[in-house]
Amino acid sequence: QVQLVESGGGLVQPGGSLRLSCAASGIYVTAYNMNWYRQAPGKQRELVATIIRDADSTNYGDSVRGRFTISRDSARNMVTLQMNFLTPEDTAVYFCNAKSVPTGALSYWGQGTQVTVSS
Repeated sequence: QVQLVESGGGLVQPGGSLRLSCAASGIYVTAYNMNWYRQAPGKQRELVATIIRDADSTNYGDSVRGRFTISRDSARNMVTLQMNFLTPEDTAVYFCNAKSVPTGALSYWGQGTQVTVSS
């Protein structure tokens, strides 16, 4: 059984930082493209960051590039998202996703963790 469990969300002031973690079981994070998505109220789910299977290459959404960093810890079978210089527009539920390569036919989701940026 595949499980992705996110943690690290919370309330932070504008300009602050948070570090989200995604602990995987039932799959190896090195065998999938690992993604972070987010969904704000009334908006569509948005791809935030991707780390490519078997590589350290990464991709970011335009709104977070330069502020967020995705990384993978293969020993702990985890993926993290370091978020800096947060703004209220970053407020959303953040989801960890594992997607098989090359077709994405297998896609697993975590339950999400709330990030709220507010003064």
